[in-house]
Amino acid sequence: MRQTLLRLLPLLFLLPWAAPLQAADSGYAGSASCRSCHEKFHQLWSTSRHGLAMRPYEAGWAGQALKPQPREIAVGRYSYRADVARGVMTERSPDGAREYPMLHALGGKNVYYFLTPLERGRLQTLPLAFDVNSGQWFDTAKSGIRHLPGEGRGLTWRDPAFTFNTSCHGCHVSQLSTNYDPATDSYSSTWTEPGINCETCHGPSAEHNRVCQEAKDAGAPTPADLKITGGRFFSTEQQNDTCNSCHAKMIPLSASYPPGEKFFDHFDLVTLESPDYHPDGRDLGENYTATSWRMSPCARSGRLGCLHCHTSSGRFRQKNAPDTACAPCHQDKVDNPSAHTHHPAAGPGSRCISCHMPKTWFARMARSDHSMLPPTPAATQRFGSPNACNGCHTNKGTAWADKQVRSWHKDDYQAPVLERAELVRRARNRAFGKLPEMLAYLGRPDREEVTAASLIRLLRACPDPAKWPVLRERLSDPSPLVRAAAATALAGNRDQRSFQTLAKAASDPVRLVRVRAAESLAGAPATALNPTELAAARAALDELEQSLNARPDDWSGRYNLGNLLFQRGDDAGALAAYGQAVALRPDAAPPRINAALLLARRHDLPGAEASLRQALEADPSSAAAHFNLALLLAETKREAEAEKELRAALTNDQHMAEAAFNLGLMLEKKNPGESLKLLARAARLRPDDPRYGHALGYAQHQRGDDASAARTLAAVIHAHPDAAESYRLLAAIYEARGETKKLHDLCEDAQTAPGLNPLVKAMLRNKLEELKTRGKS
Repeated sequence: MRQTLLRLLPLLFLLPWAAPLQAADSGYAGSASCRSCHEKFHQLWSTSRHGLAMRPYEAGWAGQALKPQPREIAVGRYSYRADVARGVMTERSPDGAREYPMLHALGGKNVYYFLTPLERGRLQTLPLAFDVNSGQWFDTAKSGIRHLPGEGRGLTWRDPAFTFNTSCHGCHVSQLSTNYDPATDSYSSTWTEPGINCETCHGPSAEHNRVCQEAKDAGAPTPADLKITGGRFFSTEQQNDTCNSCHAKMIPLSASYPPGEKFFDHFDLVTLESPDYHPDGRDLGENYTATSWRMSPCARSGRLGCLHCHTSSGRFRQKNAPDTACAPCHQDKVDNPSAHTHHPAAGPGSRCISCHMPKTWFARMARSDHSMLPPTPAATQRFGSPNACNGCHTNKGTAWADKQVRSWHKDDYQAPVLERAELVRRARNRAFGKLPEMLAYLGRPDREEVTAASLIRLLRACPDPAKWPVLRERLSDPSPLVRAAAATALAGNRDQRSFQTLAKAASDPVRLVRVRAAESLAGAPATALNPTELAAARAALDELEQSLNARPDDWSGRYNLGNLLFQRGDDAGALAAYGQAVALRPDAAPPRINAALLLARRHDLPGAEASLRQALEADPSSAAAHFNLALLLAETKREAEAEKELRAALTNDQHMAEAAFNLGLMLEKKNPGESLKLLARAARLRPDDPRYGHALGYAQHQRGDDASAARTLAAVIHAHPDAAESYRLLAAIYEARGETKKLHDLCEDAQTAPGLNPLVKAMLRNKLEELKTRGKS
């Protein structure tokens, strides 16, 4: 076996509900303190979806808001029934019955979820929820199973994904302190108020209350400095970032989010690399608003903020006349809708939101498309994404809808959407035949930010080195989201130019870019940077470590911390972090895989094998675990077992070139025909690695197919002028075949080949002189 253990890239696992907290301190006074001066707003807030994002379960409220559950609902071998009057949910199993108190209710716009206390301070989402629209009780976990094959199998309501303290806290209560204790794996969580209170968006109000009360008592005017933030004091960007701190599918970077601060100083944003989006950005699974919002031309203009259409309590300002929301910029279309919509002016087909903000449903919850893009039925035909036309005209096909919009709009507004969605689709499928088009798109002035970030993230799987210069250029992109994506992607390039570009990014004004640059610099040799660059890198690495420690109850944070410590050479710290990740998420394979790599590096092969087998117990479909176990088994001379694991790796990841390469080498004598096919597959998947192409050329030569071998080796040399072994073998083939002209050209080209081994150069120079001597004689 000629391949070393595979090193996984850092994992950015998603906690889509987890907003950073606003821990209570002496500066917070509570929403009741606002009432004496702001009674009207207090009444609007207290009855809003924000104010009631979570509430204590009370029998009086429940009797009005919920319907009795007519029959038990089976969930696996258990069955459940909610007793609305008593506020308990009964679980029946073969072992008997158990009651769980329904302590709190979350949501209410479309669904109510219910929380119950479990061991070690956990508040857990109960297995049944209530559908407000249909008046039905339903299986919570089953409703949330996505479109991904196999997802949700075995997921129970006790899973950490349904633990309030861990997953959904920051957007349902105010000034939460999770108070997680890693030593006992327990919570002592507290919050000032259920729901989203005034201070969540306006910041601490105690000082504001003081100065205003003092002015009032003294009969003085309202102070110029109100000692509070939010609302009319914020720019449009600050308003949007504050709203997005809850309304985003995101990854927290910090332990708290003060309203008005930059979103990307506290979060990373999930984009179209997630299969929960269609390639064109339309919602498919569990999503929120910020990603599609950033795709909106209206939002990108900088003129549209969340508070233009919504009040701070979340209500739709233009509910009774929704088209007026669009009037400031599109007055002509609002005044004459039929000319734009080709529908009757008074009908629903002429409402702006009908075509530009259609609803999609997932887990019984409705979401309005905030990209505000026009209907693209051509995208429905190609990618299966929803469009507003067929959402209403359900009796018509997408071809009909496409024909209609093309007859109405001669400018083919669908073309840009199709172009970028096709690039995303290909990148998702690791079909990089359109790499030049992908790279060109990234540098275009009209590139769309979310699509660009998505492509860069997906290009991490692309082996073609042509991407590196473009990714380095993207570290100067005006979007911090794109810069951060490029910084992460450059982890795969250990080039001096990339190290220097990343070191510059380590001083970026936005935290997200700095920590992503730090991740990629973690394994860089100190000699690669000058003192100034090294200082910036170390400061960013410290910031990265703080970010990873912000959520000690998040298994992915522990895992990523382990990766950082692994790269820094802190084996003991890395193993401890991986162990913490496993304790938090026993069914997670990546921490066990990387722990195995570390143990193997320390020559503890039995420990590494045990860790890999545990990873496969947690996730039998993990190609990385199968692959690394195969290499370990081969190292310990268990060839038959190794072959089985390599085949399993390829079954689970058909693009794993490393597995194809190693299996091809293993089968050279046993099954040369299959060996050749596997080596060809590896070379095709990884043109950036000259070993793969050379191995294929050598195998072709061994089978007597020197014509194919020569073509393969020539291609390797063309892509990798320093491929010394390929020069040697190709020269021998040309000489044996009597192809003097090709041999002469090869030997001559070798003399100017950058990075070629001097001994090989000398050998080919001697061969060149010999050919010249022969020619003269």
